[in-house]
Amino acid sequence: MSNKARQSAFELSKNIEQPYDLYNHVPYRIAVASNLLAMDRDAYIKNLTGLETREIRVLLNIGSYGPINAADIAYQSRLDPYSVNRAINTLMKLELICADNDHSKQRSKFVKISEQGLPLYEQVVAHMREREKNVLKDISEDEKQLLLSLLEKIELRAEAALAQSAQLLESQGHTITRDQKELIRWHKRSAK
Repeated sequence: MSNKARQSAFELSKNIEQPYDLYNHVPYRIAVASNLLAMDRDAYIKNLTGLETREIRVLLNIGSYGPINAADIAYQSRLDPYSVNRAINTLMKLELICADNDHSKQRSKFVKISEQGLPLYEQVVAHMREREKNVLKDISEDEKQLLLSLLEKIELRAEAALAQSAQLLESQGHTITRDQKELIRWHKRSAK
């Protein structure tokens, strides 16, 4: 069913004076696409790894950018630091990643893909490349670059809006969460 057919199949509510048309709301549409593209919804990836989405994303970040620390993984993936640390602990227990420095002597703990984790990383990446090729089948290289550019703008604007909201709350004397503090830190880092 095409998007237009889907849209016409679901008429706007007649019970509300001005219902909001979610098909024309960009953040909603990005969230829907994100749900469809989630790693753990892909039966092949789920069967191959047995990992949750968070763990797969962290494994991919470590494989692609490692050695890397948890704070940088959180920033790169925009996952909360607590989730990243939980994923790192799970991946270390499974011996898919390993320490890259002496964690007892250095404050920032760097991790890298392990010899055991490398084949899994490579299989996931190969499948991701194939998935991307299929998803972007009718999209030109110029359209892909435009999409990436637009997504970057949206990500930065969304991050700024969330950080500014948290800063406003904090300036008014409200307590903000660890996630909100992290958003402020990410925004400052992105603004550099």
